[in-house]
Amino acid sequence: MQMEETTKQGVQVKDILLAHQALKDVVVKTPLQKDAILSEKYEADVYLKREDLQVVRSFKLRGAYNLMQGLSEQDLQKGVVCASAGNHAQGVAYSCKALGVRGRIYMPSTTPRQKVSRVEFFGEPFVEVVLTGDTFDDAFHEAMTLCNEEGMTFIHPFDDVRTIAGQGTVGMEILEDIDVPVSHVFMSIGGGGLISGVGSYFKEISPSTKMIGVEPAGAPGMKTSFDHGEVTSLPKINKFVDGAAVKKVGYTSYEIAKNVVDDIVLMDEGHLCSTMLNLYNENAIVAEPAGALSVAALDDYKDQIKGKTVVCVVSGGNNDIDRMQEVKERSMIYQGLKHYFIVNFPQRAGALREFLIDVLGPDDDITRFEYTKKNNRDKGPVLCGIELKYQEDYHALIDRMDKKGFAYIEINKDEDLFNLLI
Repeated sequence: MQMEETTKQGVQVKDILLAHQALKDVVVKTPLQKDAILSEKYEADVYLKREDLQVVRSFKLRGAYNLMQGLSEQDLQKGVVCASAGNHAQGVAYSCKALGVRGRIYMPSTTPRQKVSRVEFFGEPFVEVVLTGDTFDDAFHEAMTLCNEEGMTFIHPFDDVRTIAGQGTVGMEILEDIDVPVSHVFMSIGGGGLISGVGSYFKEISPSTKMIGVEPAGAPGMKTSFDHGEVTSLPKINKFVDGAAVKKVGYTSYEIAKNVVDDIVLMDEGHLCSTMLNLYNENAIVAEPAGALSVAALDDYKDQIKGKTVVCVVSGGNNDIDRMQEVKERSMIYQGLKHYFIVNFPQRAGALREFLIDVLGPDDDITRFEYTKKNNRDKGPVLCGIELKYQEDYHALIDRMDKKGFAYIEINKDEDLFNLLI
């Protein structure tokens, strides 16, 4: 009955204060750092809340532990279950070990080995990792089946007021560590737990502060739900921003978010990749895609935040180094510096030499050259990747291909073909 009443009311400041007490000896109070480079760029005082420096390198530990420590002794003895492909799994695993609770964590069989190893490291010997299916939905189904069969408690990553209260301690720490009014707080939205919790705290303690959520353009679950006036499941999502790629936000987090969120920015994945590289090259911050969403959104708000104090929550830093080449590739495509074509070379002698000499500009570089038909190299089409030094060189390149009679298809402009070939 108490849980039902709390759900109706949303998350109160008292709930977050209680969560803070429960978490104070478990989580790291992550630093709130003024970033000189970003502050100069946006002519504002830009602070970063470094949840990437959390003990499990994301904020997810806060919500998972707060939910679990509030379970009855009977429920803890039965054990807990979760489904996750990343950060939430690590938070639950760490909590299981800290509380001495048996846990079973279902992860898609496609989860990178590095992430599985981290979950095992944080949770051993209390946690068993089960790899099943190809997607989060497959893992979720198996996890719920186990809960129903064995009476174990499911630890939801966002659709539970106890999880949301735990995430709300991020907001409490921000206001503890800053002594000037905060104009805007930017943070990522996946299922909505983080912004619901932080927003609940700010709207009570600092109601003038604007809560700005940021979602991947390929997974706009909360924005779509806001537009429809109810929780709406997306038919498909782009999974690149894995920490925020959720088909359906939580019902509880949606009900709270619609009262505390002031705006939602949809972020192009290529733009996000450029931000990730800038954070690494200029600030030595290794942010995962979801963790960099908040900083990327500053471009959309550069006029509104000028001269003000803003905070960006860097929500996580579990970024697989093997993805960095893809991040660089997406960034260059977004900036107009990398272009892919399928080129049909004219059936005449010296066509390739002509392409290299007469079509490519002096600063253009071929980064990929691959015949699409291995048995017909004389006449077969070629997959060609071209890197430009300047964005404006693109139109001249296209003009030269047209004038020289090279038939081509621009892969960058065909999403299905791009995902198939690149």
